[in-house]
Amino acid sequence: MARRGPAPADENLWSAEERHAAEHAAPLAARMRPRTLDQFLGQEQVIAPGRMLRRAIERDAVPSLILWGPPGSGKTTLAGLIARETAAHFEPLSAVTAGVADLRRVVQEAKERRRDGGRRTILFIDEIHRFNKAQQDVILPHVEDGTVTLIGATTENPSFEVVAPLLSRSRVVVLRALTEDELAEMARRALADMEYGLGAQGLTIDEDALDLLANASAGDARIALNALEVAAALADAETKRITLEQVREALQHRSPRYDKSGEAHYDIISAFIKSIRGSDPDAAVYWLARMIAGGEDPLFIARRLVILASEDVGLADSAGLQVAVAAQQALHFIGLPEGLYPLTHATLYLATAPKSNSAKNAYFSALEDVQRTLNDPVPLHLRNAVTGLMKGLGYGRGYKYAHDFEGHHVEQQHLPDALKGRRYYTPSGEGADRGPRAEG
Repeated sequence: MARRGPAPADENLWSAEERHAAEHAAPLAARMRPRTLDQFLGQEQVIAPGRMLRRAIERDAVPSLILWGPPGSGKTTLAGLIARETAAHFEPLSAVTAGVADLRRVVQEAKERRRDGGRRTILFIDEIHRFNKAQQDVILPHVEDGTVTLIGATTENPSFEVVAPLLSRSRVVVLRALTEDELAEMARRALADMEYGLGAQGLTIDEDALDLLANASAGDARIALNALEVAAALADAETKRITLEQVREALQHRSPRYDKSGEAHYDIISAFIKSIRGSDPDAAVYWLARMIAGGEDPLFIARRLVILASEDVGLADSAGLQVAVAAQQALHFIGLPEGLYPLTHATLYLATAPKSNSAKNAYFSALEDVQRTLNDPVPLHLRNAVTGLMKGLGYGRGYKYAHDFEGHHVEQQHLPDALKGRRYYTPSGEGADRGPRAEG
């Protein structure tokens, strides 16, 4: 149960000293968290003066929020600043470790806090997408009645990961990855900050080292500051310079930001397919490399290539399907890393091939008529007369065998009577897709 009344003076002093010591012992990324909105770097589209969220904070009228953005974009920091600026009690939980019991405890304490002094509680749930439906449902009534103001943070699309009732009662705020200029400025601030940063060490950083740090951090402030702290420890004690090699060593191997079960999986495969469809081989092979480096299932990529070979290249170059299937078989046979060669082969072939979607269009055009004519009979002349009775009923009568005619082609009705003369296949005119009787 939450303690009521002020703590003894010596305990308050001890707590302040402990907090101060903890702040200075924390990693640089934690120490350099901004303490006011004006110190917050980036995300001007969200918190610049005059923006909706900034106005809500200034009026102490912040609604429940879902902060959606990539790692290191400032979601946790922004949530803490909102609580500080509005003098609300900040109750952070991580969806990775918290459960229903933790949620109920926070709600009970929030009720007592509101009853005793009217102070509002901001419940911050990091990685809220990791809460299941039942856990999210526990929060819902207490968000509705104002017991807590929810701020959820997620790297995943909340449309898929947050239950609809909770999402409808929250405002989604989209944060973007920080730019290289913003990351460079953040590093400069950390090097200059005498109280919380590295200012007391009197360090400088070479421009090429700063450029690498900003580029390799991929928009993630946490990566940038953690790497800067390591590089600072590697800096020469006499020159007090952070060099390119020291930053490179501090960064070591940067893992691509790619979650093959998350939204990046769908975004990048979409970019890959659209690059091939748009006949851009350079972009196509870039996205292919992104997926492979990120650990995507290579057979998933191969399956998409096989689909694309018929959907987007189609009859303009039917060999594309053969190449895609061969790539899938080769990949299955040899695996990675060598399997990247047939995948790249198929990617570049399809990207540079002529394009036609006439096969897809023909099928779905026919399907529309199928829905209306499911019970229409097959014309008698197209039926096989397997028995004498069937022959007597006219099965097969009048059928023209195409190979008996010049050019092995003969005009006759092949569709149900209700669809006589209907056309579904329209040649695109691209590549080899010029129709069944094209000349030349």
